[in-house]
Amino acid sequence: MAQSESASADVIIIGGGLIGLAQGLALAAHGISSHIVDRADPAVMMADGFDGRTSAISSSSMKMFEAIGLGGALSGKGCPIEQIWVSDGLKPGELDFVPGEDDGYLGQMFENKLLRRTLLAAAQDSELIHLHMPAQITEKLRDAGAVRVTLDNGSILTGQLLIVAEGRQSQTREEAGLKIAHWQYDHAAIVGAIFHEKAHENIAYEIFYPTGPFAVLPMLDDADGRHRSAIVWSQTRGDAPAYLKLSPRGFAAELEKAMGHMLGAVELAAPLSSYPLGFHHAGQITEQRLALIGDSAHGIHPIAGQGLNLGLRDVASLTEVLVDGVRLGLDLGDAQLLERYGKWRSVDTMMVAVATDGLNRLFSVPGKTASAVRRLGMAMVQRTKPAKAFFMSEARGESGSLPKLLKGSAI
Repeated sequence: MAQSESASADVIIIGGGLIGLAQGLALAAHGISSHIVDRADPAVMMADGFDGRTSAISSSSMKMFEAIGLGGALSGKGCPIEQIWVSDGLKPGELDFVPGEDDGYLGQMFENKLLRRTLLAAAQDSELIHLHMPAQITEKLRDAGAVRVTLDNGSILTGQLLIVAEGRQSQTREEAGLKIAHWQYDHAAIVGAIFHEKAHENIAYEIFYPTGPFAVLPMLDDADGRHRSAIVWSQTRGDAPAYLKLSPRGFAAELEKAMGHMLGAVELAAPLSSYPLGFHHAGQITEQRLALIGDSAHGIHPIAGQGLNLGLRDVASLTEVLVDGVRLGLDLGDAQLLERYGKWRSVDTMMVAVATDGLNRLFSVPGKTASAVRRLGMAMVQRTKPAKAFFMSEARGESGSLPKLLKGSAI
């Protein structure tokens, strides 16, 4: 029998998606080594082509990317969001958020594939990150002294802490007995990208219909100069399949109507995809030598585009806690460190989760009276500078107790 290979690092990260890779890179920037394990084949992440999926990266998340050395690779690759325009079904009384001249962008839109390729390439170049992709985990052990993960090729990985970035259906979270509150919405999100006749002028549109919110998010023009935007269109789960069965021209016609023809003629720029919308929140995100980050800890409605940014706040917070622990000479799996991380993130994630859930429910109430009340509230916010400043701070990810990385500084 061949002898199993054994390798040690400071932490083991399960999940090599955007959040897992960002966690490894943030730790590596501060001298902490990691194993990153994922079942996915890196070749898929590095493939050419645009699959239609995009993410809004808040200005604070962008500051973290710059602080950990990714600024050069991402510079000029995202489309700035300079204004957010909100309406209740295209009725009068819209709300617009426009930052001051010195306030900078509200965020930037990036293709997910570009983000994955950038983070993966940086991880491959790091001497402190050991990638195990694709790889299957056959055994996970946590005890008072260390964590150990056995892979299907016989390799045994050891570390002081297990960081879980597996996503919404986290098996490790379930095995650890960490319970979640969860429910499904009667909606599915249709996701894609479009070409459109008129320039978007770096405006993000959020149009609320009783069937769900409809977001049109600005992207950079393509190589031929065609104007592009990403779409996230919520439909009832019963209607979504019918929309997906429409011809490209038929679907584009429905989009033009939903957008009030504000961007002119529309055509699809990428394949459409769809996924059911749900909510989940772990009441506890740490256990013995274990910490949850990203969708393993929480999943929210995409109504405000903050899902990925919420995960990046986890990354920044956990990194700061662990770096502080190293400087104090503590084991990275020390219960005090994990308790600090859990308390730090619990309030922020719950507030964002409740806010997005509440907004979705508020704008889903049908009827003229409900619409009139919503538009009255929007008009009041539009006229109140402190209220608008608060919402723009939320969009930038700059509210609450921010980790140092989200302020753009090393720890």
